[in-house]
Amino acid sequence: MIETTVISNLIFNEDYYRKVYPYIKGDYFDDGSLKKIFNTYSTYVDEYKQPPSIEALKISLDKRKDLNEDSYKDIMGTVDGLQRDEDTNFDFLVSETEKFCQDKDLFNSIRKAILIMDGEDQENDKGSIPNLLSDSLGISFDTSVGHDFIDDSESRYDFYHRKEERMPFDIELLNKVTKGGLPRKSMTVLLATTGGGKSLVKCHAAASYLMTGKNVLYVTMEMAEERIAERIDANMMDVTLDELKLLPRDVYNKRMDRIKSKCTGKLVVKEYPTGSAHVGHFRHLLNELKMKKNFEPDVIFIDYLNICASSRVKGAAAANSYTLVKSIAEEVRGLAMEYNCAVVTSSQFNRDGYGNSDVDLTNTSESMGITHTADCILGLVTTEELDNLGQLMIKQLKNRWGDLGYYRRFVVGIDRSKMQIYDLEESAQKGIGGTSAANTSSFSNSSNDSGATTPFGQGKKTMFSAGGIS
Repeated sequence: MIETTVISNLIFNEDYYRKVYPYIKGDYFDDGSLKKIFNTYSTYVDEYKQPPSIEALKISLDKRKDLNEDSYKDIMGTVDGLQRDEDTNFDFLVSETEKFCQDKDLFNSIRKAILIMDGEDQENDKGSIPNLLSDSLGISFDTSVGHDFIDDSESRYDFYHRKEERMPFDIELLNKVTKGGLPRKSMTVLLATTGGGKSLVKCHAAASYLMTGKNVLYVTMEMAEERIAERIDANMMDVTLDELKLLPRDVYNKRMDRIKSKCTGKLVVKEYPTGSAHVGHFRHLLNELKMKKNFEPDVIFIDYLNICASSRVKGAAAANSYTLVKSIAEEVRGLAMEYNCAVVTSSQFNRDGYGNSDVDLTNTSESMGITHTADCILGLVTTEELDNLGQLMIKQLKNRWGDLGYYRRFVVGIDRSKMQIYDLEESAQKGIGGTSAANTSSFSNSSNDSGATTPFGQGKKTMFSAGGIS
């Protein structure tokens, strides 16, 4: 019944056609005659950009070469019986059609999954099954056809004044330059030299987000899962990496219990071989985590961008580093948008960036496509003088959320042995280029939620919550 209703309204109801036709497929129809009618209808629409009349449909069916006499009579009889029911509520009709498409697509996906499991489908492997099912369950008729500048002015005003959800850092100045932290559906890139602190900063941020109740996924292709977890252990327990290895089991378990009691988020670390994983693998991992652990990340850390593979650029095209890395960057940012999370990844400076204390975007290695795609790029600068002071300089290279002139450069404290970064006193920022007098004024009078002014930094490590657990 519903299949006949769909075909009838596609022909006679233009509003219905415009709303539902893009979502209907020929294999949704069980009835052989209706399937042939729809496929003929679809061919006509693709060619003439409008639905056929009954007569045009009959002429098109008459040209088919795959109909014998019996099937021809059956199909023509079906077409003659098609009619529009003027009394059916339009919204009800669209809603029922949406359910029809969802049910049919899910049924077809399950049937295809069975063929994959039985080895009869040679084009797909078992890893594609979660995507098949999630795509079917996600079918929805999109009712939006764009933003009407005049009619939608009220919703636009609400958008201007809506507070965007952000995930704050535990570093004061990073919150200042990002307007409160990382927004969802964004990609932030850290640029540094080899050993410049990229993984350290990501591990510290992962630990910080974990302790503030966020779900964190850390994807590593550079180090083993255990090495990443070891760095996060040292950070959260406030011990050096060497001390961590000397902790007795009972002391380690006691500290972990204390962390668990304070931690409301989840952290998953996943290791892939260098250069072998792309967003298709990450998407499969995310679907698996959602099904098996009910885990959906708020932030994804990828270590690091240039050693990912691309799901689109393969073979000989991969020889062009610009195209390859740009494709990887676009795919990773698309992943952030698809899963409504923030992505933090990293890349390296090129040869000119090594030993350069005033890096810029031209020092990005391999592909400027990274700079075109990322929402925020922060350069991590290390020098012998900074190392002696226990400091790391951060320079804003790109920032879609704020003014690059507002604290273009600033320093944070760094403890490499404990894999930690921390706020410094205001005086540590003096003499660093890019901080105006106006900035310095606001810098020293940040307000807390109660309205009272507090000095920025305390001249010591301001650990987020787990630091110092003993």
